[in-house]
Amino acid sequence: MSTVTCQISISLDGYVAAPDQSLQDPLGRGGLRLHEWLFAAGRWREQHGQAGGEFGVDSQVVDEMTRNVGACVMGRRMFGGGDGPWDMTWRGWWGEEPPFGVPVFVLTHHPRPSQPMAGGADFHFVTDGIHSALEQARKVAGDREVAIAGGASTVRQYLAAGLVDTLQLHVVPIVLGAGEPLFDGLADLRLKQTRVVAGPTVAHVTYRVLP
Repeated sequence: MSTVTCQISISLDGYVAAPDQSLQDPLGRGGLRLHEWLFAAGRWREQHGQAGGEFGVDSQVVDEMTRNVGACVMGRRMFGGGDGPWDMTWRGWWGEEPPFGVPVFVLTHHPRPSQPMAGGADFHFVTDGIHSALEQARKVAGDREVAIAGGASTVRQYLAAGLVDTLQLHVVPIVLGAGEPLFDGLADLRLKQTRVVAGPTVAHVTYRVLP
């Protein structure tokens, strides 16, 4: 059975998005600071069709965390387009060739036909919960990993259900003070640290999620 992984950037005070999230500012005021390390990584830029970037420790981490992924699961808000019934003109944040390169299963309360995309990142919309989305993702992933891509609510649901095997936190040395907390309601979560990689501006900490 495929391993279920999750990797996410987080502030020192435990937030994965800043306050005042909106369609125009999905990560909230100042939330993009959580991902500046990623945007500068050469491997990430390659995956998004961009030139330049640094090919150091952070780029190696990006390569490691994406090379064995066979399917992704994400929440409706990460896919975007607002709440409620679908605006069928909305096809995601990433253009016609999303960088995932594998099928993506989107959790939603509103049915929508599957959406083929260039590059293999077809979107499939799942209305019957996190277990169904994971089962479908595992079928297409085979022996490769299933990545829980976010956002915070989706990650919390999978952690609370005990369905995540490995959690990698990219700890960014900023304090947001408020926003979207990753571990809200997860007081019983048990983690075992397995690896720490020091990047130029962030620490990449990997945990095994214990039963």
